[in-house]
Amino acid sequence: MTERTPSAGAETAEPLPPPRPAYDAHTWKEIAHLLANLPAALIGFVYVTTVVFTSAFLTVTVIGFPLLAAGLLGARQLGRLERARARALLGVRVEEPSPMPWRGRGGFLQQLWMMLKDPVGWRTLLYDFIRLPWGVLTFALTLTSLFVLWPVLPYLARGLANADRAMVRGLLSPSDELERRIAELESDRGVVVDTAAADLRRIERDLHDGAQARLVNLAMGLGLAKEKLLEDPDSAAVMVEEAHGEVKLALQELRDLARGIHPAVLTDRGLDAALSSVASRCTVPVKVTVDLPTRPAEAIEGIAYFTVSELLQNISKHAQARSASVEVWRSADRLLCQVEDDGRGGAQLDAGSGLRGLAERLGAVDGVLVVDSPVGGPTVVTAELPWRERSAAPRRG
Repeated sequence: MTERTPSAGAETAEPLPPPRPAYDAHTWKEIAHLLANLPAALIGFVYVTTVVFTSAFLTVTVIGFPLLAAGLLGARQLGRLERARARALLGVRVEEPSPMPWRGRGGFLQQLWMMLKDPVGWRTLLYDFIRLPWGVLTFALTLTSLFVLWPVLPYLARGLANADRAMVRGLLSPSDELERRIAELESDRGVVVDTAAADLRRIERDLHDGAQARLVNLAMGLGLAKEKLLEDPDSAAVMVEEAHGEVKLALQELRDLARGIHPAVLTDRGLDAALSSVASRCTVPVKVTVDLPTRPAEAIEGIAYFTVSELLQNISKHAQARSASVEVWRSADRLLCQVEDDGRGGAQLDAGSGLRGLAERLGAVDGVLVVDSPVGGPTVVTAELPWRERSAAPRRG
């Protein structure tokens, strides 16, 4: 007999996947979750009906709304238990919602209103309310299939469990966009607080080490000149002359400090004049172009000024540039400031430089800092800020 060999063009069959038991650990977890739906749904439904109907009946009294607010807080705890059950038995990874922001809510009425409009609590009440018929259905089908339809129970359990997963994700999971925004605002609030504290320490340090020390020396010098005024008028005149020089230096330091806080030229004449003044102190020639139809809000104008000022200081210290330019314009509801130089480049936001601090400060007011700085230059830094209209100045009567 001759052996038959497969032809050269025949395709070899792929090996079958290894057999998998129908009732594995995942399936039994899903079955346990479906059987536990009925008692969990009963507890949730009784809680919802008790809270809602009792609170609605008592709204004619002073305890109706506080009782409803307390019920919403309790619903948060029921939601926490349901998320834990889904994680343990269904493998659903649902993040916990942010806790109630009690800080900064001083009055009782403010806290009560915050609890009454809590979307997490209301979604949990809705979840527990619609779960009773679903819990009865899944419990009956799963229990019956355990004895009658056990060959198809794994597939049935998987389908019912997927519906449960969708309910948990839809009603018990926090809003991704809302939670992201809350996290950003909390981070930005910390940045604003840290920046304000650092600025306050800088001002205190500059006053203590600069103008205050000069004023102390001035007071001592004038005291000695007063003592020698009758005994040695010539020496007293020399000491008064020195004190006069100290006064000039102290005034100059106070002007510089005031310019660092909020320059008068910015308040009086706006960004064009203020940025031109900053550019005149830069070590390289700077061309300033400001094209704004109106002046933005004071806070936005101040942030734009200090952002450009710090970028020009970086050019003077690190860029090794021959020239630079500053452009400021409005685009729709955004204020854009672009600083460009022909220096060595290589500036990065994540290099531990002052650019990172600038980006955090801009982010605190929904701004953005974009850095384009290839090695060898040129460097283009664009700061984008929200445009806010300037409030009308109060009339002086």
